[in-house]
Amino acid sequence: MAKVFRVIPKRVKRVNGEVLSPDMEVVVTTEHHCNSPFDNGANELKEMYMRIYGFDCRKAACTKADFDVETLG
Repeated sequence: MAKVFRVIPKRVKRVNGEVLSPDMEVVVTTEHHCNSPFDNGANELKEMYMRIYGFDCRKAACTKADFDVETLG
């Protein structure tokens, strides 16, 4: 069973030519039932940011501490 999360960056982050800002909000649906979108290597979250914003979370070295997460369902 999948879960849905709203993920919002906490602050502006500039690393390795990548820029993450608080207006880059995404809604992520995980493939598996989990407590956080960062479980399972945050694969769905990384793919969503790349698809929508062209933002590479791996290159910017993003961590769970960079985001606020709200469970939607």
